[in-house]
Amino acid sequence: MDRLAIVVPCYNEEAVLKLASQALRGVLEDLAGKEKISADSFILFVDDGSADRTWELIEEEHRAYPGQVSGVKLAGNVGHQFALTAGLITAKDMSDVTVSIDADLQDDVNVIEEMIDKFHAGNDIVYGVRRERKTDTFFKRTTAQAFYKLMELMGVKTVYNHADFRLMSRRAVEEFSKYKETNLFLRGMMPLIGYQTDSVYYDRKERAAGESKYPLKKMLALAFNGISSFSVKPISMILGIGLIIILVSLLALVYALFSYFTGSVVPGWTSLILSIWFLGGLQLLAVGMVGQYIGKIYIEVKQRPRYNIEEILCSRKAADTEDEDRKG
Repeated sequence: MDRLAIVVPCYNEEAVLKLASQALRGVLEDLAGKEKISADSFILFVDDGSADRTWELIEEEHRAYPGQVSGVKLAGNVGHQFALTAGLITAKDMSDVTVSIDADLQDDVNVIEEMIDKFHAGNDIVYGVRRERKTDTFFKRTTAQAFYKLMELMGVKTVYNHADFRLMSRRAVEEFSKYKETNLFLRGMMPLIGYQTDSVYYDRKERAAGESKYPLKKMLALAFNGISSFSVKPISMILGIGLIIILVSLLALVYALFSYFTGSVVPGWTSLILSIWFLGGLQLLAVGMVGQYIGKIYIEVKQRPRYNIEEILCSRKAADTEDEDRKG
């Protein structure tokens, strides 16, 4: 039977970690009892440089359930996408299939069984997709819908209402490990793998405990990173706006000449100032947008490690790959 690894990135999750461990261990026991996964399947918690007792709790869970709970401690806080990547790459050589899920238990752990069924049916990636967003505030629901529509407009392939709750086969993770870029947007990278996919649908719950680690600022940064990492359309749009302004300027020139020769020239201080401010702002926007892309190139060419693993707690791991997994 296939060995399942449930990868859980954690950042300051001491309030919910015990609950998450209990719930996910229940899932493993249930699936193993139904002979859908191997009895030595496990949970892999990834501590993303937490400042609270998250790692201590992971160590406690590992000591209490050494066969079911493993842990990876990153040397510093690198962000959710890197922490999840570290967990997937670490679990790659220790499992046949992985499921990634956040520690807050908002994603429905009960649909993991359906994910496993679809994996056995031949799917290499199974996306966990929210049915609706009734529990979200109006602002969050509206901005989320705008985000997915904007991503589609920019030509970025994503799964609507899917975050990072997904199943991946070993060969899918191996293919993903070949993507070495530093600017990670996993929701956009997974469709690029190209293997057979399917989806399961669930209703998102309220957070079990603690506070959200994705405030508005981080969500906006993730959205911009997703767009700029997969599309150059923003630069093309700036070029298009520039051409339109040139055409409008030519029309304004014709109007100005006509007004001059007909003697109906009126001092246009207001329109002049507005034009200067508008064009100045547009230029700064264009320079800033291009600068963002250049900055990403600057970061990528350095080829620095995306994360550094300080410690691994695992009852069984591929010894010949441990050193390779220390840095991503």
